[in-house]
Amino acid sequence: MKIDVSDILKSINKETKEEVTYDFDSFQSRLGDFPIRSKSPVILRIANQENKKLLIQGTVDLVADIPCGRCLENVPTSIHFDIDKELIIQDGSVVDEDMEEIDYLIGFELDVDKLVYAEILVNWPMRVLCKDDCKGICKVCGMNLNKGACNCQRTELDPRMAAIQDIFNKFKEV
Repeated sequence: MKIDVSDILKSINKETKEEVTYDFDSFQSRLGDFPIRSKSPVILRIANQENKKLLIQGTVDLVADIPCGRCLENVPTSIHFDIDKELIIQDGSVVDEDMEEIDYLIGFELDVDKLVYAEILVNWPMRVLCKDDCKGICKVCGMNLNKGACNCQRTELDPRMAAIQDIFNKFKEV
């Protein structure tokens, strides 16, 4: 969704509150495609402060399905963060404090989807576990070890001793 901010930029100390919904139902990144189970509308406060700064503030709450870092089962993960952007107004246009490119504000239109997407990307959890004592998956067959044990060999051999193990396997009596 896009919001026209031209009236706010033209008026000193003008402020508005907008309740908007973002349009995507899944979060797509290089890590994968993660379905969003639930999301609440974003209430944005957009304010012109003394014709020097444009403030964009809001709160985002959503629940996304993220795979467990050990067993790969989907875990409903609550993500909550605050949006707090302070942009500088110069000669009727808006620039970032660090003079970086602002891709969510094109001309006088604020693209809420791009703003929320960028903030989700920054606030994405590093690792999610289904439970603290998750056993993960078997390295051989891929079975989820939380659901039961598999029949694979559990002893891991020292890789430096692999050559000797191969010799023993060749001369094994049948």
